[in-house]
Amino acid sequence: MLWVFFALGAALSWGMYGPALHKGQVALGNPLRALLCVGVAYFLVAVLVPGAMLSAQGALNGFTSNGTTMATLGGALGALGAVFIILAFRNGGTPAFVMPLVFGLAPLVNVLVSMITHPPKEAPNPLLWAGYLLASIGAGLVLYFKPA
Repeated sequence: MLWVFFALGAALSWGMYGPALHKGQVALGNPLRALLCVGVAYFLVAVLVPGAMLSAQGALNGFTSNGTTMATLGGALGALGAVFIILAFRNGGTPAFVMPLVFGLAPLVNVLVSMITHPPKEAPNPLLWAGYLLASIGAGLVLYFKPA
């Protein structure tokens, strides 16, 4: 059950990501400056910390080409997501609109891609599609009725 704590930590971090990024982008006056700061933060958190931890464990070896490729692709997709969020902000979007749209659609994309890359052993329950519809309606309601 420890994984739930970490999942909630990710939700909390990513839930604050958009507003913090937007505020930084506005304060810096150029969205590319904000993206550069995101890159520096990624480097500090995602390169130095695991590098030090792996080094302390003596585990800096054992990288496979497939694992390295897929993990790097995942990181690139995460960074590309940051680019798209910054561009959405740059072109008039605000965190109150952009982030619910992103976080409302991302789980739907995730389930579809997961089912394609890891096909289920049996057909999905029809309620999955009802969940898709309800999640879409929920995201729409959040966007429509967000505080002014």
